[in-house]
Amino acid sequence: MYIPILDSQTVGKVIAEFRKQKGISQEVLSGFADIGRSHLSAIERGERKPTLETFYKICLALDVKMSTVIIKLEEELNKLK
Repeated sequence: MYIPILDSQTVGKVIAEFRKQKGISQEVLSGFADIGRSHLSAIERGERKPTLETFYKICLALDVKMSTVIIKLEEELNKLK
């Protein structure tokens, strides 16, 4: 049985998709989330995985429930099966 791994590229891709759907820049989102723009950029590029606290801040700044983002992450992981 294949169990997909929650890799940083998938997490970054999903966060970037939500940000783009909201029509805001990395600079604006990082300001709203109170994280560095370079940190957000590294997350979106898949170079870093956000901590749970950072993930929560990003979701709050995007005005999206964490559960909504998690569901999208699960959908992306299911595509990899």
